[in-house]
Amino acid sequence: MPDDQRGIRYPFQDLPAEGEAITVAPDVLWMRLPLPMKLDHVNVYALDDGDSWTVIDTGFASKRGRANWSTLLQGPLAGKPVGRVVVTHHHPDHVGLAAWFMDQGASLAMPRTGWLMARMLTLDVQEVPNAQALHFYTRAGMDPAVLESRKTERPFNFADCVAPLPLGYTRLVDGDTITMGGRTWDIRMGDGHAPEHATFWSQDDNLVIAGDQLLPSISPNLGVYPTEPEADPVTDWLTSCEKFQSVAQNDHLVLGGHKLPFTGLPTRLAQLIDNHHGALKRLMEHLTEPHSAGECFIPLFKRNISGGEYGLALVEAVAHLNHLHQAGLVTRQLRDDGAWAYQAA
Repeated sequence: MPDDQRGIRYPFQDLPAEGEAITVAPDVLWMRLPLPMKLDHVNVYALDDGDSWTVIDTGFASKRGRANWSTLLQGPLAGKPVGRVVVTHHHPDHVGLAAWFMDQGASLAMPRTGWLMARMLTLDVQEVPNAQALHFYTRAGMDPAVLESRKTERPFNFADCVAPLPLGYTRLVDGDTITMGGRTWDIRMGDGHAPEHATFWSQDDNLVIAGDQLLPSISPNLGVYPTEPEADPVTDWLTSCEKFQSVAQNDHLVLGGHKLPFTGLPTRLAQLIDNHHGALKRLMEHLTEPHSAGECFIPLFKRNISGGEYGLALVEAVAHLNHLHQAGLVTRQLRDDGAWAYQAA
């Protein structure tokens, strides 16, 4: 059923043009930065603190990203300094330019896990995938042609689009509060898409700043990577969605990291939970016969996936299989090609 028939509404149909901003609430600006990928944008926000701004998330560290911010700072932000950067989670499109703002005098606030992950990953530069990564992709059943080409290609590196974070930040803690834009916000952490993902719930009006934890129309990627090959982000994600159900209200205006601001959060949380339970059910039916993660795209995503989306699809397939395996619902055995083959128990 379409979103507009399920209680989800989009109060702002127009998008902020590059270098411009839309006021979504008093003292709250919504801006959009371009990304060089299929999901071609990230939403960022500026909250007016009087003599300075608090900026929520930053976009990639790139020449275009810095140019966009320079335009925004002189235009919608009216030349007033950014006094603080608040980062919801460690992914590059959210933390990329945090250090650039810090170099201009801003402070940084973000979850400890995100700060540590960003610091670590910017130092982990690889010209080609290391042995552990190739082992992980083999176990996942990556298409042999894709795997062969990846062996000699430079993989994605955080350092390519995240400026190294200097020492010194303020930790965001679940259950604490933070003052931004003339409001007091409850800090609530989510998990699954990123560990210790910060969301902010205004005590003074109906605003929720959600990063990638609460999005309309798309489900955030739940991926397992070589850094933690046995992780179960699906359980983390479902637990977080269920936790947020107890505080979500229909009139909450959710300001997410992608797509449009929306209302109808209780409906959206139910959709997010149901979508993953549905995917797990289809996956169980598919696993009446043994399959690797790379052979599970159709039941999970209802289509074949290739090209630039292939890597994200593979790590999400591993996540759902890890969930079923750790719940005791499937078994796995190594095949002759080195891939785990999963089958319903």
